[in-house]
Amino acid sequence: MTQPLVAILDDEPEIRRMLSGALEDAGFRTASFARATEFEAALASMSPDVCLVDLGLPDRDGLTLVHRLALESGASIIIISGRAQVQDRVTGLELGADDYIIKPFEPAEVVARVRARLRSAKPGPQASNTARFAGWTAHFDRYVLEDEKGEEVTFSHAEGEVLRLFLDAPKRLISRAQMQESLGGVAGESFDRAMDVRISRLRTKLREDPKNPRLIKTIYGAGYIFLGDVRWG
Repeated sequence: MTQPLVAILDDEPEIRRMLSGALEDAGFRTASFARATEFEAALASMSPDVCLVDLGLPDRDGLTLVHRLALESGASIIIISGRAQVQDRVTGLELGADDYIIKPFEPAEVVARVRARLRSAKPGPQASNTARFAGWTAHFDRYVLEDEKGEEVTFSHAEGEVLRLFLDAPKRLISRAQMQESLGGVAGESFDRAMDVRISRLRTKLREDPKNPRLIKTIYGAGYIFLGDVRWG
């Protein structure tokens, strides 16, 4: 079986060598790039399973690249950055990143985060990539929500993970702990904030009333319930 491919985009040679060595020792394949233009050109012929993206790139704004990857790629996206401010982390997650690791870091932590992302990306109990609910059709192969009029709105890989979790278990309480276990995140404030951001963005795309959402209900102190009827296929 082909081993998962991890793309590393960072302009610091030592970080690229360190990450490549740690990941290859752990059984992954890697492809390393110093510039966004090189990385984007390579995407025409490769499909990484996970992308490690530094925000401080010499030729492109890293956040813009993250957003594009979230919309156009099926890969999990992990930001690796020296920007430690909360707002930087929140912005990265809002733009579609699945995780955010602050420099300096231990290579073993990155390997663990990559493994977690790959676990969460495994197909759920439903084999289909299409689900219908409350007048919406979710196309997970294209990362698109389609309404009854045929109008489409895209969702990111990270948002799709949460949506699929809800659609796989409609009308059942999903706790924060269950979300952390299913999605492979690291429990704590950063994970909780990431979930809040993803759910808020999903509600907006589903045209939910933020004060009284009809589909994704918050059960304070317990978790969330998806209230719609779901048909797969």
